[in-house]
Amino acid sequence: MKKITSRVLILLLVLSATNAAFSQKNKSTNSKKHSTMNKKQQVTALLKAIETGATEPVATINANKYIQHNLNVEDGLAGFGKLLQQLPPKSARVNTVRVFQDGNFVFAHTEYNFFGPKIGFDIFRFEDGKIVEHWDNLQTTAEPNPSKHTMTDGTTQTVDLDKTEANKTLVKSFVDDILVNGRMEKLAGYFNGDSYIQHNPLIPDQLSGLGKALEAMAKQGITMKYDKIHTVLGEGNFVLVVSEGHLGGRHSSFYDLFRVENGKIAEHWDTIEEIPAKEGWKNNNGKFGFTY
Repeated sequence: MKKITSRVLILLLVLSATNAAFSQKNKSTNSKKHSTMNKKQQVTALLKAIETGATEPVATINANKYIQHNLNVEDGLAGFGKLLQQLPPKSARVNTVRVFQDGNFVFAHTEYNFFGPKIGFDIFRFEDGKIVEHWDNLQTTAEPNPSKHTMTDGTTQTVDLDKTEANKTLVKSFVDDILVNGRMEKLAGYFNGDSYIQHNPLIPDQLSGLGKALEAMAKQGITMKYDKIHTVLGEGNFVLVVSEGHLGGRHSSFYDLFRVENGKIAEHWDTIEEIPAKEGWKNNNGKFGFTY
């Protein structure tokens, strides 16, 4: 076994000590300070710790129950530590652009430089105040799309908290109707005319731009098929849909973030990640497996 770097070893020791103290109701000053943060702040701090090496945020993880769904990472806290060990020193950069909460789930939209520049969606499940499960979807950062939008720019403000469930229902219906079942006759009903802001690297703004891009893909023989919706999470005007399907014949995971405005879809961000063959998985938890 490779020798674990001192930074990772310290991180593991601090986490172990913090969890023991928590169970005994004898928290340190840092633990008390961290526990006053809400779940969204805790997730943001945990992700930033990948860059800074800070140990306190890692206390948010329940070391005894942590389930990992990134199939390129070994399960549990040891897998997380092993991944950090492989990073070149001071190479990581983390900028969380958006973070939302839906019950015990927190989901974040983040710019990474982590073994190269990437855009990621991370989902964390909390139980008894600690993170016990993690999913993500990563895509190599692309150049701005034909409408000059990047994969993360645009509004970050959360509004319409009272409309969360209605917006989740709307977006789930859109994905089910259009992307899963191909009911294209319903497409226009989900949008306010041609008004639509797009952050996918290959597709321009406007509903007509989406139609032209899909037509161009079809002419090139590039197929995109959503087979199943696994979960829908939302806060106010933002809704994240996690789906499974195929892009160009390759088994893929689709994370689509939508912004809803006045009952219509107004903006879209996404990441698409190929799912590795099962023999290449480093844990047996699967890419999805959401629990409630």
